[in-house]
Order: sequence, then C-alpha cells, then structure tokens
Amino acid sequence: MSTINVVSMLLLFLSITSAFACDWCAQQTKASFFSSPGPLYVGVCGYGAVATQLYNGYIAAASPALFREGDSCGSCFEVRCKDERLCKKEGVKVIVTDMSRTNRTGFVLSKEAFMALGHDGLAHDLMQHETLDVLFRRTPCEHNKNLSIRVEERSRGPNHLTIKFLYQGGQTDIMAVEVAQVGSPVWQYMSQRIGPIWSTPRAPMGPLRFRLVVTGGYDGKWVWTEEEVLPVDWKIGELYDAKVQIKDIAQESCCPDNSYRERWR
Repeated sequence: MSTINVVSMLLLFLSITSAFACDWCAQQTKASFFSSPGPLYVGVCGYGAVATQLYNGYIAAASPALFREGDSCGSCFEVRCKDERLCKKEGVKVIVTDMSRTNRTGFVLSKEAFMALGHDGLAHDLMQHETLDVLFRRTPCEHNKNLSIRVEERSRGPNHLTIKFLYQGGQTDIMAVEVAQVGSPVWQYMSQRIGPIWSTPRAPMGPLRFRLVVTGGYDGKWVWTEEEVLPVDWKIGELYDAKVQIKDIAQESCCPDNSYRERWR
C-alpha cells in the first residue's frame, strides 16, 4: 500500500474516532515528586537536559496509562491539589518528559512543580506528603517558539535520519511524519521510535522538507513545513527551525460528566 493511502486511511480513522476525545475533561489521580533532578535527565521521551529548560523546570513523568506509549511526550497538563488548606486553587502547568514505572500515581512531578502547588510559606508542609490527591486535565502547550527539529545522534547520513520534535504547541499529537527532498513529489514515511522521535533508513538527499499529520483534540490535518528545513549538509545535534507553529486545541464542551468540570472553574 502506498504512503499516501496509508496516511489517508489514518486521517479518516482519526476524523471518525477522535470526535469522542475531549482533552479538557478533568480527572482525578495522585501525584508525587522526584526528590532529585537526576531521573529527569534520562527520561524515556529523549529530551535529555533540554527537559529541564521546558516550562521553567515544571516537568513530569506520567503513569504508563497516561503516557500512551509515548504519545504524551511533550503534552502539557494542569494539575491541582485537592487539599485547599495546603494548596493554591490555580495549581501548576507541567509538561510530560518521562514515563513513571507505576500506575499508583498519575504523575511524578519535578520538585519545583510539586512545591509550586502549595500556598506561599507552606512548601515545607507540602513536602511532608509522599503523594497528593489531585485533579488534572490536558491543556494547550504554549512555547512562543516555532516547531523545531533536532537531528539525533542515531542519524547516519545521508540516508539514516532520526529527528526529534521540540516546542510542539497546542493540545496536539503528531501521528505521522513524512520527509521529501525539496522540489520532489516523492515522500518517504518515517517511523515513530517513541514520542517526539521519528526515523527512516531511506531519507532522500537534502535539502529536506517535512509534512506531518497532527491531531488537535478531535480531528486530524496535514501540517507542511517550509520548503527547506534541513539543509544539504545537516548536522547531528543541530536544531533547525521548521517555521511553523502548531496551536490546535480540543473542544471544551464534550465532557460527559460536569462534576469535575464545574469544580475546575
């Protein structure tokens, strides 16, 4: 089956099934925290040290259930502690950079994010709790930057290309990626390794452009990059500006149970 047919079927599937999704819906879970920043540098999403630069270090590992086999990498969530005595109503906004090893808590937060849940002056009291009962919901990511593409160390040019997407905005998932030489009508499908990392052993010669299938809560669409993103002499470790921003958000009116939704306001 051709690449065009495969991606067309994916878009059709998304348009049918994603109408049932609503990322604004609040849910209950528990949250704990990392006592040291070490684990955050080796998160399975592959962000490395860049992770601690996202959202001022307000980052999190999601449970296997919430991690969605890597699709939640780079997703943003609002998290609110339910203990009004200890915690601020507004909660914190975190970005997922790792997967925790258990479903006992929905999120393991960075220490900075966990402490920010509390009222001023109560951080010490908050840290006495190993876990907190929280409400959470997915929320749009806001980076104020264009989508960017980093050439990963696993690349072996010119044909073996592995890339990582950074600064993916909105409430979006990248479901498919294709690459083509600038000026060529032939697109090569890339395989998702995990989360933001995609690869192909058959990359065309540069300069290269990309197109993505992106979902925004309830629908799928094509997103095309500028004519040239990677130059002919692309380099491992370099970050390239895709010159597009992804800002799609989910519908806010589809929550089946209004109880948590009302409590969120």
